[in-house]
Amino acid sequence: MDEIQSQSDHYRYSSSSASSPVSRLPSNNFYYLRKPGSLRQPVSFEDSPDWDDTDVEVKLEESRDHHIAATTTASHSGYLSSPPQPEATVVARKFSGASVAWKDLKVTIKGKRKYSDRVVRSSSGYALPGTMTVIMGPRKSGKSTLLRALAGRLDDSAKLHGEVSVNGGKSSLHYGSYGFVGRKNTLIDSLTVREYLYYSALLQLPGFLCGKKSVVEDAIVAMSLSDHANSLIGGHCCTKGLSIGEKRRVSIARELVMKPHLLFIDEPLYHLDSVSALLMMVTLKKLASTGCTLIFTIYQSSTEVFGLFDRICLLSNGKTLFFGETLACLQHFSNAGFPCPIMQSPSDHFLRAINSDFDRIITLCKTWQDDHGDLSSVTMDSSVAIRTLEETYKLSADAAAVETMIRRLTEKEGPSLKSKGKASNATRIAVLSWRSLLIMSREWKYYWLRLILYLLLTLCIGTLFSGLGHSLTSVGARVGAIFLFISFSSLLSIVGIPAQLKEVKVYASEDSNKHSGAFVFLTSQFFASIPFLFLISISSSLLFCFLMGLRNEFSYLMYFVLNFFMCLLVNEGLVLAFATILQDMFWSISLLAMMMLSAGFFRIRSSLPRTVWMYPVSYIAFHTFSIQGILENEYNGVSFTVGELRTISGYQTLENVYDVSPDDHSKWKNLLILSLTAIGYRVLVFLLLQIRVKKNLSFFSFLFCKLKINDRR
Repeated sequence: MDEIQSQSDHYRYSSSSASSPVSRLPSNNFYYLRKPGSLRQPVSFEDSPDWDDTDVEVKLEESRDHHIAATTTASHSGYLSSPPQPEATVVARKFSGASVAWKDLKVTIKGKRKYSDRVVRSSSGYALPGTMTVIMGPRKSGKSTLLRALAGRLDDSAKLHGEVSVNGGKSSLHYGSYGFVGRKNTLIDSLTVREYLYYSALLQLPGFLCGKKSVVEDAIVAMSLSDHANSLIGGHCCTKGLSIGEKRRVSIARELVMKPHLLFIDEPLYHLDSVSALLMMVTLKKLASTGCTLIFTIYQSSTEVFGLFDRICLLSNGKTLFFGETLACLQHFSNAGFPCPIMQSPSDHFLRAINSDFDRIITLCKTWQDDHGDLSSVTMDSSVAIRTLEETYKLSADAAAVETMIRRLTEKEGPSLKSKGKASNATRIAVLSWRSLLIMSREWKYYWLRLILYLLLTLCIGTLFSGLGHSLTSVGARVGAIFLFISFSSLLSIVGIPAQLKEVKVYASEDSNKHSGAFVFLTSQFFASIPFLFLISISSSLLFCFLMGLRNEFSYLMYFVLNFFMCLLVNEGLVLAFATILQDMFWSISLLAMMMLSAGFFRIRSSLPRTVWMYPVSYIAFHTFSIQGILENEYNGVSFTVGELRTISGYQTLENVYDVSPDDHSKWKNLLILSLTAIGYRVLVFLLLQIRVKKNLSFFSFLFCKLKINDRR
């Protein structure tokens, strides 16, 4: 904690003193030593980049006390001088910076009839290389929408108005030139930090493996994850997984493998405690000191964290109440008549003034007294504060200075950020297949639990129907045993839904950053599942055939194994499609039960009511074709003696029990139908991923959290 405190003190001092030439005060007291009205001039913007020379030389120095310092020097005379640094060995590196400027930015969301709901209203600001620009405001103030607008990641239902320029140009951000980290951590619990980042690098970067390993190690060091590099993200039965703050840093490290010029982070302090939040911001400050441009949203912060910010964009109800440096924001509130109390955190004071939710508390306090006296003193009206702050900012010199700075950044176009190379689809399929295979081998609920349950089910059914013999009277009982085996096996696949939804959730996150695609994801998952499904099918099928006394010739046994394997493949795609469409395990089980009822055992399919049950349920139910193929494989070519002179064929025996075909090739037709059905369900899931996941990623998170809560209960 002392090390974090020392680093944060140094960064806060260097950041505030370098960015604000008006006053260089000690970092521990710089919020409160300014008197109202002492800052009447706009903050200096002399540290803007000159496009004739965009390389910024960053010197990382370490003092005897191991305090990390960052200074920026350039050949331009307009740059502010850095505070004196302790004498130490200097390691110089060069990074090309990128600036972002936005002017009169408006974002509207499509309502019932037209684009009517304004989420962001006329916002202007900028972000410079080597700095941290924070978008702050209460909930539903438009923070995340503004961040996505700057990153070019708005939903189809949103419309953008205004100008966004990168390095003075209006070109869009290309792949690899920027990174975007969402609010929630979408990680793979069964991988270590190094494994997860390495697979991410293989998905994102072209080139040889050795170069990607060095990039991964750099990202681990940059996000202070060296001590956890070989730890499982989610832990296991013997060890504890990573904390929320550590997982958050892993999510950011995933985007750093591309070495982006710009990094957008939505709520980096989401659900973090004070220590984890401070460590996160110190780490991001170190990252910004290397020349990367950081733009992120934040709801609330401590005083120490607030001191690390370079610039702040304050939003409320989509309106920009202030944009500028952190010190100037405090002075802006003071000039508007809302000075920050000495014993209160600046961010708490800002949110107290501009959060309209406090108005309900004011109404309550006016009519309520507790044991300690009257609470009617809580009378700050947020609507008045928002209106006053907005009007004060529009007329202030700070707003004029922002306009001047945006004009300087956009009057001359600098170097464009070019797209970086991608890994090929073949490489991504191979990487994801191997990663999925590794995940499936470590997630015991994915397939290992299913293997145990399938074997137990087979053992129960086999012993229940053992000793039937091969007489004519055993046909009905054997058909029932086969029906139970196929039907209950399909229901047991429900166990794998939570693990499948985890992978879909990871896919949605990777696809949003263009690290993967629906075809790549489904193909790799299909290849990775084949070994486990085949292990389940061959072990369960052979045990079932042995206990039931089915035909033991090799060709008949292999057909049974292949039939059950295709049945499992169909079931995998069907259950995933159900979960994607219906978003609930209950409905998946209900539809599987409907298919079981129409599979032809309880009532022959030709006798089913034509509406609903025969068309389309009985033809959608894969149980029908699987059971029909197994019965044809078992009884075609078999005859039974009736009395002393008469014999009947296996087809005649099954005629009144189950719908089968007398054709010798019918069982292969059923196998072909199962294969086409497996492909069809995969195509359906592909379309669902294309249509639904890209437009709405939140329902996967909702369903996963719901399943997790149910597991805890």
